[in-house]
Amino acid sequence: MARRDRRASLAYHAGFVGSSSKRRGKSRPLLVISNRLPVTLQRGSSGLERRRSTGGLVSALEPVLAKQGGTWVGWPGMKLREGETLSKPDDPYQMRTVELTDNEVNRYYHGFSNRTLWPLFHCMAERARFDRRDWETYEEVNARFAQAAAEASQTNGLTWVHDYHLTRTPLHLRRLRPETRIGYFLHIPFPPYDLFRLLPWDRDILRGLLAADLIGFHVHTYARNFLDCVELLLGARVDRASGLVEHGDRTVQVGVFPLGIDFALYDSQARRAPPEPHMRSEKIVLGVDRLDYTKGIPERIRAFERLLELHPEHREKVILLQIAVPSRFQVAEYQELKREIDEIVGRVNGRFATATWSPIQYLYRSVSPERLAAFYRDADVALVTPLRDGMNLVAKEYVASQVDDPGVLVLSRMAGAAFTMREALLVNPLNLDGTAEALHTALTMEEPARRDRMVALRARERRYDIDAWLQGFLEAARDKHAKLEPATDSDFQAWLGRFLAGHHLALFLDYDGTLTPLRRHPNEANLSSGMRKAITACARRSDTGVAIVSGRALTDVTKITGLKDLIYVGNHGLEIEGPELEPFQHPDLEHYQYRLPDLTHALESMCVPGAWVEGKRGSLTFHYREADRTQHESLAREARAHIQDAGFQARDAHCAVEARPPVGWDKGHAVLHVLRTAYGPSWSETVRTIYVGDDETDEDAFRVLSGLGITFRVGSADAPTRASHQLPNVARVQALLEWIAKREE
Repeated sequence: MARRDRRASLAYHAGFVGSSSKRRGKSRPLLVISNRLPVTLQRGSSGLERRRSTGGLVSALEPVLAKQGGTWVGWPGMKLREGETLSKPDDPYQMRTVELTDNEVNRYYHGFSNRTLWPLFHCMAERARFDRRDWETYEEVNARFAQAAAEASQTNGLTWVHDYHLTRTPLHLRRLRPETRIGYFLHIPFPPYDLFRLLPWDRDILRGLLAADLIGFHVHTYARNFLDCVELLLGARVDRASGLVEHGDRTVQVGVFPLGIDFALYDSQARRAPPEPHMRSEKIVLGVDRLDYTKGIPERIRAFERLLELHPEHREKVILLQIAVPSRFQVAEYQELKREIDEIVGRVNGRFATATWSPIQYLYRSVSPERLAAFYRDADVALVTPLRDGMNLVAKEYVASQVDDPGVLVLSRMAGAAFTMREALLVNPLNLDGTAEALHTALTMEEPARRDRMVALRARERRYDIDAWLQGFLEAARDKHAKLEPATDSDFQAWLGRFLAGHHLALFLDYDGTLTPLRRHPNEANLSSGMRKAITACARRSDTGVAIVSGRALTDVTKITGLKDLIYVGNHGLEIEGPELEPFQHPDLEHYQYRLPDLTHALESMCVPGAWVEGKRGSLTFHYREADRTQHESLAREARAHIQDAGFQARDAHCAVEARPPVGWDKGHAVLHVLRTAYGPSWSETVRTIYVGDDETDEDAFRVLSGLGITFRVGSADAPTRASHQLPNVARVQALLEWIAKREE
């Protein structure tokens, strides 16, 4: 007899502590950014009508916004007409729309989000499509979300970015609002390193996420995968015990926040839901999913078929009720999935059905909350078997709805929920025999055993509900987390010990921003006594050669450094001299000297207070660091135009634009010249190379030395870099040099 006919008034849920405290966060504004707004729109006779969307995210966040104010930024799902607005003056919070064109919806949403990130993050790399145009559109749309948020944000509030559609938004927002506190939560799995690195833009995605102050995941496995990728792909320092990442000059917190549901809502809905009008005697195995290839619906049906093969005693006594909610029906893969499911259902029913019984009831439609509550309550078994799932709230909704004779949850080990819902019968959905046997166990389990499992499951889901998840994340995001301890000798040993063992070291060091902090004027950038001592100690070693590589003129860098027995590379490599090296000057340098006076005059004519021109032999630099920040972009743009008109190459540096002769020569070429000249054409067999620099001009050396040496980028890590590792500041560069100086011969 089906469970709904056996409604003993069981009180196994009674006596539990109520759901987590409903205390809300401090009354500071909250700005939420998600792909979609919390309302569904349609046009009716009275104009634009909005209806609150369903889903856990809306249920969790809307009450907070309504109470303490704030803004929700998202795509409305349709193009608004002139004069149409979503927010009304008396609304408790505002909605700010991000408009998308049809092409952007196709490439950003259907393309990169759902044809690239979705399958890859769900460990289905064979389904992922990597399209450069999709990526470029994704980047543009993420920047637009950030712009909308920056215009709406308040400096004392928290900005909370949600899900895989917006992995680059934190970085764009950080550039626009450097002091904004940013949280990010990923609602799907994060893949392991070997899969994630298949993504051509893997480092870009990581840098986008690391612009947040707090990054949240459902379970520890996803967080560990993320930390692995950060460490292996970006060379960042990671403290796994505390979940801290040193990202350039910032420390990022990584946390685990398992998403819950509104337990009280599902409990009450199950109690109120009327019984199904057509009562049946069979036991019910229930599957509820959005139609998606990650949900494992075909595998689930085959496992049910295998149950009927292995245990024929269940024939005519059990049915599988599979609800599949239509999703992304315009995508070819989802159309093919629906055809596959239709065929499997038809085959299994054709194979086992009798005149009075069909083993599978398949509903391809949405179901009302009231009817779904009855299905949840009355099902003898919930068969929740995704091939991969970030969390899976269906499993939790089923548990919350078990207000009568308790059923059994059969749950995929591949779902995030499996890490906490350990009283469920856990299965591998690809093991059809194993799933079939778990189903048999669930269908034949005695009532006391079922109750014991369900009591524990309900207690946990009641305690760790949606509100507990919300408050846990908000409190962590608003706390000032500790910084990672500075890199120590053990870190340097781990990075460099085996690399340097038994080899001569060629050490290349940028000057401004690397050996000394950036100053208002280059003349103020003098070496500290500690840094001078560390460089000298490195140079005294018989197995170490030191070179200073600078954008300054050669005479300037040698004079301000004042250290002997070093190799000096000036003018971004156009001038080189050092012990036992024949002095080098690029042959085209003299030719471009004659063009400098006119360019200097043009740049000086545009100088505003705080901007000035640094003349060099054959090149120059236009500095604007001390100018009004609002003028930086226009000054740089005008300087680039003058430089290019004069026939020079314009390169950006720290609040400066370099004018270089377009001779195909840079710091990377200069480093190779030094290595070949000082150590011979076979230098890579006997010499190990380390390069430390802090700006875009050093990226040329990072690129050349990729795979040949170890490189360090100093300072902010928000800009893309090819460096192997990152150091937050000049002090850590000094610590690195001190380790190099005292390492074993």
